[in-house]
Amino acid sequence: MNPESPSAVAASRAPLTADALAGIVGEGRQLRRLEVVAASPSTNTALLAAASRAPEEWPALAAMVADHQTAGRGRAGRSWATPQGAALTVSFLLRPAVAADTLGWAPLVVGLATVRALRDAGVGAYLKWPNDVVVEAGAKAIPGWGRWRKVVGILCEVVPGSAQADAGAAVVAGIGINVSQSAAELPVPHAASLATLGAASLDRVALMRSLTAHLTDALAMWGSTPSSRGCTVRWKRHAHPSAGMSRSNSLAGPRSRDASRVCRTRGHSWWRAATECMRCSRATYTCAAPEASPLLSKRFADRW
Repeated sequence: MNPESPSAVAASRAPLTADALAGIVGEGRQLRRLEVVAASPSTNTALLAAASRAPEEWPALAAMVADHQTAGRGRAGRSWATPQGAALTVSFLLRPAVAADTLGWAPLVVGLATVRALRDAGVGAYLKWPNDVVVEAGAKAIPGWGRWRKVVGILCEVVPGSAQADAGAAVVAGIGINVSQSAAELPVPHAASLATLGAASLDRVALMRSLTAHLTDALAMWGSTPSSRGCTVRWKRHAHPSAGMSRSNSLAGPRSRDASRVCRTRGHSWWRAATECMRCSRATYTCAAPEASPLLSKRFADRW
């Protein structure tokens, strides 16, 4: 079925229900608790409040899904909304078994799971620091984005007061995946949806199941290799080719002084990272030149 056909879009936008996702909830399953609501201004805001008010009622891994999110939040206070039923908007409650000073890896761990779920759906997704999932699919370059298009946004926030709790710090990870929007329904020129990207399926229930499974695996990986080196290796294998990373562990993202440097050999811009310039092999830096993009994706095969 054509993913952009009216019947495929209509089926994708059928209301999400708790019954449809019951198979992934319960003892011995991937989610300990799942709340599905018809609409919410922001699942992150709602889950942060709920987990702060009654932390014992929200064990990890838990999730809140909104069939329709009306005022989603992004980094730097940005807000966004989607047509009814056109996106998968979910916030997960995580209690990662890692040191508090490594919580800054949360967006990348969550992004890793999201990339894998999208690849399962037939979309060649990559991570872009600090909280976007992108696909190289644009017909023409857009300033600041080139031919890359954003299909997912991620926002991770620590639950207030949880760092001092006996159970350890809790993190709410919000994920918004554009699923069935047409080009006319997308909010900005550099956005895309699974429909416009030709995904094999627009089934939001199947996508939620896949995302939860991959997030469970990614969190287990993070807990078993909590060092920054272990996270770096796995991040690079799924990273947007010109993406970069600072040494900061802040959830706010890389520090401004880590950007806008130049690889002196060729004049390519780069970010700090544990690799080399793909254009000139200058050690310890990742070249961000647009023409270097294909080389990085070829070098780091998805072996993990």
